[in-house]
Amino acid sequence: MSVISNQIGKRPRAVGDWSSRDLYFSLLAPSGFSKGRADSAGFLAAHLKHTSQHFTDVPAHPEQLEAWLGEHNEAVGSQFQEYLAARKAGQPRWFFSSKAHALYFLRVVAPTKMVDGAWLYGLTRHWHDARFTSLLKIYLEELGDGVEAMNHVAMYRKLLKVNECEDWKALDDKFFTQGAVQLALAANTETHLPEVIGFNLGYEQLPLHLLITAYELQELNIDPYYFTLHTTIDNAHSGHARAAVGAVTEAMPTFGSSRHYMERIMAGVKLNDAGLGTLDLIKHFDLLGEVVRVLQSKASIGQYMHSNRCMIDGKTINEWLAEPEQVARLLNVMEKTGWIKRHQDPEQSRFWQVIHAEKAPMFGVFTAYERQVIYDWIAGDVLETLPKVARLGAPWRRVAQAPEPEVLGNVYDLRSGRRLAERLLEANDFNQEQLSLDRYLQGLGAKRMDFLIDWLSPAKHHTSLGLCATRYFKAYMDTSYLHGDSPQ
Repeated sequence: MSVISNQIGKRPRAVGDWSSRDLYFSLLAPSGFSKGRADSAGFLAAHLKHTSQHFTDVPAHPEQLEAWLGEHNEAVGSQFQEYLAARKAGQPRWFFSSKAHALYFLRVVAPTKMVDGAWLYGLTRHWHDARFTSLLKIYLEELGDGVEAMNHVAMYRKLLKVNECEDWKALDDKFFTQGAVQLALAANTETHLPEVIGFNLGYEQLPLHLLITAYELQELNIDPYYFTLHTTIDNAHSGHARAAVGAVTEAMPTFGSSRHYMERIMAGVKLNDAGLGTLDLIKHFDLLGEVVRVLQSKASIGQYMHSNRCMIDGKTINEWLAEPEQVARLLNVMEKTGWIKRHQDPEQSRFWQVIHAEKAPMFGVFTAYERQVIYDWIAGDVLETLPKVARLGAPWRRVAQAPEPEVLGNVYDLRSGRRLAERLLEANDFNQEQLSLDRYLQGLGAKRMDFLIDWLSPAKHHTSLGLCATRYFKAYMDTSYLHGDSPQ
């Protein structure tokens, strides 16, 4: 039974009554959009009400959007130049105090980035309606047009993997709110179309924090490409920011009252304020608190792993770890006994040597992210004076993307609408799923788009079959627009 059904005759549920995390994962589950639509509609209503009084500088009149777009980008560009001038004059980073801080940000923003573009998914069922061409183009580009290297979710997943920050699914509820809102919009597009268009309008505008984030990630030896891509693809001249403005007027004839339509557009814009924003997430970082959390996460297993000969302040390590709430005190004791020498090169601390040195007794216990947190905390006040490679690791190198293979199996000649037979896949053990999909689609005829749409969902589009389905979907859709009818 839906949670909402228990609320009949009671007050509407407020923002604080919902678990964003539970809703987030329920909508990503199989059949999540159909099973969770009622709950997601209530969740969306609560956040629309909560953000309704928020301020936005987006104009409420469509004829003013073009001028606002130019002014907004000019203002952001000017502010970024001020930032660069301040940094050149010797100011420290504005956002990230250390590499651990930056990696923390990548981890806690993951629930939002792992559903990037999701708010537009509901429009895929209207692929044949030219009024939504701009929005569908944005969605397909978020999906990389079916190319894994350019699929935004696949890109972010790789960024997390490289930096060993993949445990984001265990984050607290508050980090899932914005992602849950985006999924709720996708699940309720049929009843919230202006809100979806408005949310897209607000989300696709270039923010100052994106430029600063990319700049500082590169300084800290973290590949910024996911973020720099969004500064280019969202550009105001020909990118998503421009398309988002155009989409507002393209869909307007659907609604009888332009005033009511724009009121709902503005409500959607304000939904961008739901949950913790980028600056909130950056300010949320507490280095000592994160060290304690990391050690507590190891305690349930670590309490059985140490020899009883290893004692600190009269207790074995196992005894210290048996009660996770003692971890903060354990750190204090390790400082007093010299195991940890704060505000010195971590290489001078016995604890760091135990977890990081060559053939260290605890090698592999801590992830790269967790080691960075511990390193930065131990170094403390001297962190920025330590050798760059020691505190930041080797400089990242973007791996050149391999060219797309000639044999794709779903490449189409858009003039004829026919599949290019000479590029058909040769069967091997690694492409059986795609071959099966190819054969299945050939038998579906006009129903093939409905089948493909399911694979373009936020839960599936970044998988191998989802990427394949995206390429099919785009080819069929482009063929349809070219010939003015449904592809066969």
